[in-house]
Amino acid sequence: MRPGPLTVIGLEGSRAAAYATACMRVHLGRIAVFPIKALDGVVVNAAGLTPGGILEHDRVYAITDARGNYVNGKGNVRVHPLRCRFDAAFGEVSLSVQGGGSEAQFVLAEPEPLNRWLSDYFEFPVTLRREAERGFPDDRDAPGPTVISRATLQEVASWYPGLTLESVRGRFRANLELDGEDAAPFWEDRLFGAAGELVPFQIGTVQCFAHNPCQRCVVPTRDPETGEATAGFQKEFMARRSATLPAWANRSRFNHFYRLAINTSIPRSEAGKRLAAGDAVTPM
Repeated sequence: MRPGPLTVIGLEGSRAAAYATACMRVHLGRIAVFPIKALDGVVVNAAGLTPGGILEHDRVYAITDARGNYVNGKGNVRVHPLRCRFDAAFGEVSLSVQGGGSEAQFVLAEPEPLNRWLSDYFEFPVTLRREAERGFPDDRDAPGPTVISRATLQEVASWYPGLTLESVRGRFRANLELDGEDAAPFWEDRLFGAAGELVPFQIGTVQCFAHNPCQRCVVPTRDPETGEATAGFQKEFMARRSATLPAWANRSRFNHFYRLAINTSIPRSEAGKRLAAGDAVTPM
């Protein structure tokens, strides 16, 4: 079911002052794009915005089966061992399987050889689709980049023996990672309001709208390279998330606590602008 109409709200009075103070030393620390939905990401120093409100090169390709359904980690664990590397122009991709075999290189504008390679790997016919402007986001109502703080990822890593920051990054696959002296764990939970509200904020010169805390799927419960499940991951996560939910979070947005990072949208007016590491995060 689609949500009802959304209202853009501003911050007033003491809430605005507290928000402004909390933003004083928060900046964009890391940008990751995932050119092929469900496969490895690429860290970039800057990224432009498309008229469809996504980061350039982010999830602009998707692997689909004969019925047009996505082939991703939610439904096929064999996605996890696939490794991919892109050239600087994102025009070519090299694919390999974790722990075996050599890389195979493909030109993305000529997808048939890549389709055959992927079909052989998955053992059923698949097709690589492309949508450069709107991409293939999970949430069509909030298709913008997902936002999280580095401190949040580090906190989640501390909940599980043996997990590292990089492993947690690979599990949750956020686009924009916030950093800075004031970017405490779960800082991003300041950004969303009540149900039906869009809260504006700005990164550099780019206006963004925060929608809701992102509902997670089965993917974060698995090792991002092997697909091996971490026993009890979701149950432990939900207990810890509930216990550590900060006072600034709107608790009513958590019908369950398997939520992490913030879903956003970016208006068409921001098309052509760029986000860059180091950009300040400010309220509006």
